[in-house]
Amino acid sequence: MRIVIAEDDPLLREGVALLLRAESLDVVATTDSPDTFLAAVDAHRPDVAIVDVRMPPTHTTEGIAAAVEARRRQPGLAVLVLSAYVEQAFATELLAAGTDRLGYLLKERVGRVDEFLDALHRVAAGGTAIDPEVVAQLLTRTRSDSGLERLTARERDVLALMAEGLGNTAISERLFISEGAVHKHIRSIFAKLDLAPTDRADRRVTAVLRYLEETQRRG
Repeated sequence: MRIVIAEDDPLLREGVALLLRAESLDVVATTDSPDTFLAAVDAHRPDVAIVDVRMPPTHTTEGIAAAVEARRRQPGLAVLVLSAYVEQAFATELLAAGTDRLGYLLKERVGRVDEFLDALHRVAAGGTAIDPEVVAQLLTRTRSDSGLERLTARERDVLALMAEGLGNTAISERLFISEGAVHKHIRSIFAKLDLAPTDRADRRVTAVLRYLEETQRRG
C-alpha cells in the first residue's frame, strides 16, 4: 500500500508516517500544503491519501478541495480525511462524487491505533469508514421529516454501524445478534427510508448520505 500524507501539523504528520511505516506500509511522501500534496499524488500515484480537512493558506476547506481534485486526477484513489472536529458539510462535499474508497475520521482516532489502521485498510480495500462520533452527531441532528424518526432504537444502532462502513458480519458481532437479524433490520431500514431495491445507488451508501445531506441543510 503506497500512501501520501497531507497534514500541516508537523508532529501529527510525522507521527502518522512513523506509525504506518512501523506497520510495513509504504509512505511515499509527506506534505504540508494542498499544492505539494497534489504534486505528490501526480508523482507517486499512491493507493491511499491521508488528508487534513483544514490546510494552508486559510485553514478552511483547502484539504477537502485538494482531496476532491486528487480523486479527479487519479480516479479510484482511496482518501482518508482527518479532521479535528465534526464538519458534516465538508464530508458531504467529499462524498458527493461517490463514497467508494473514502473515509472521514476525527484526528483523535489516530491515537487508537487498531481503529485507525482498520479504517485505513477498509478504505484501501474499496469501502467506506466514517467516524462513530460523526455518525452519532448526524443521528441526533437530522430533520424529523427525513424518515429517520421511523427507525427503532435497534435499527438506528444497525444504521450507525453501516454508516461507519461495517459489513453485516461485523455488525452482528458488534451488536451480539445473528446475521439473520442484521439482514432483517437492514431490510426494515431500507423500507422505512423509502429506498427501493430497484434504486441504482447503493442503498447502504444512500442512507449514509442522507445523514450528511440532512445535517448540511440544517446548517
